[in-house]
Amino acid sequence: MNVIWRTILVHLRARWRVRRGRSLPMTGVSSIRLTALPTDLDIMRHMNNGRYLSLFDLGRWDLLVRSGMWDAMHGHGWYAVVGSETITFRKSLRAWQRFDIQSRVVGYDDRSVYMEHRAVVDGEIYARAVVRARLMRRSGGALPHEELFAAMGQPDGLADLEPWITDWAEASRLPGTKRPAPSIWA
Repeated sequence: MNVIWRTILVHLRARWRVRRGRSLPMTGVSSIRLTALPTDLDIMRHMNNGRYLSLFDLGRWDLLVRSGMWDAMHGHGWYAVVGSETITFRKSLRAWQRFDIQSRVVGYDDRSVYMEHRAVVDGEIYARAVVRARLMRRSGGALPHEELFAAMGQPDGLADLEPWITDWAEASRLPGTKRPAPSIWA
């Protein structure tokens, strides 16, 4: 809820862009312009590390709406859950600094869809995150990719996932919800 007003605004702007013929393919690159607000900063007066992930959600909203995925998901009773994410920081964003959030689908494996998000200033990457998400049915269970692609079409132009993403996804995976995952510190 910490960026609810921005989320509503991004959703409305994405709808407006679609009506103006600026939709995107599922593999397109979404770009939205934001400003680092004082409420985004931490005590060191730069963007708080946790805020990046919240703002990257906004990029995901823009891409979902403009690619038609949001309508397909909403119409079929599907939703996405983030399973894991990794982020790397390069430079700090300061108060009132303008930046773009660029988002795109980078691939999928047998279980998940992967997206990359970038915070970009004047063409330069300040931070980058990769997000692994699963599509689920509101009625229960995971959504097979075949069902998504039947509704959306098979995405064109997706290369295989980079090996480091596959390795990271496997290394960061926790046991499934039907298996125990005790919290035991070594």
